[in-house]
Amino acid sequence: MSDDFPLRPFLPADAMALRDLFAQSIEELTADDYDEDQRLAWAASAEDAADFRARLGSMLTLVVNLDGEYLGFGSLKDNKTIEMLYVHPDFAGEGVGTAIADALERIAHARGAEAITVDASDTAVPFFERRGYTAMQRNSVPRDDQWLSNTTMVKPFKASNAKASAPAKPS
Repeated sequence: MSDDFPLRPFLPADAMALRDLFAQSIEELTADDYDEDQRLAWAASAEDAADFRARLGSMLTLVVNLDGEYLGFGSLKDNKTIEMLYVHPDFAGEGVGTAIADALERIAHARGAEAITVDASDTAVPFFERRGYTAMQRNSVPRDDQWLSNTTMVKPFKASNAKASAPAKPS
């Protein structure tokens, strides 16, 4: 866990602020890769506050909140998939996303995942490539009357030392 960006579990009271952060992140950080209609359709997936709260609560969701300000959040689904990773535009490139991704990867590995996957937006692909993820396939995802592209990426975890140092079976 980063001392600069302390992480904590999602609380239901976070939902409204995270919904706003989600929309701001999409609007401001993805404009080079998605047109306005696509960004609006994407952000609209969080319009229903109760559904968004339930979605975040159904996964392991970590939040970075520093001095009362929400800097980012990320969710781990089924202990093997980064389902969401969003950073407030004012803090993009400052290490918030890295702190969240580091924590989610460590949790997935500790819970037995052999690899971690993400369906990365076109904007996020370079971030995940720098972290050692490999592109596996391109996807087109329907959102309202729009299609958004993303890339399924995977990062295998190294075998644990316990497995590597197991004694050899006699021949």
